[in-house]
Amino acid sequence: MEIQIINGPNLNMLGKREPEIYGSTNLDDMVEGLKKSFPEIKIDHFQSNHEGEIVDKIQRLVGSNTDGLVINAASLSHYSYAIFDALNMLYIPKIEVHISQIYQREEFRHKSVTAPACNGVIAGLGIYGYHMAVQWMKVHCQSS
Repeated sequence: MEIQIINGPNLNMLGKREPEIYGSTNLDDMVEGLKKSFPEIKIDHFQSNHEGEIVDKIQRLVGSNTDGLVINAASLSHYSYAIFDALNMLYIPKIEVHISQIYQREEFRHKSVTAPACNGVIAGLGIYGYHMAVQWMKVHCQSS
């Protein structure tokens, strides 16, 4: 099984950026933790601060051997119809993750335009949300 994880703007700063909101674990350690927790799954990770690069990465998944996508488009989740359109082209299971509890933050974070293109959304559970998303993929993709 192969799962793609895509992280958007500023997530490369995990561990440094507002640790009271996003925690103290950096992005590399988070991804390594996932790989250790799920050694039977090939996990590929991509992070970009640029919307077009994220769209390009999603488009490259169309027709690939990837079984599922976990995406945290970060602030782009709230306004990127380009990412929404790219996600709609991708016919594999998709879970949107938000590290913070977006409904306890600024009003603009309460709406995700990309969420309707995903099978589910996990928010507010810190980096553990990624583990939950991969676990869901593991169960869902094996039963499909």
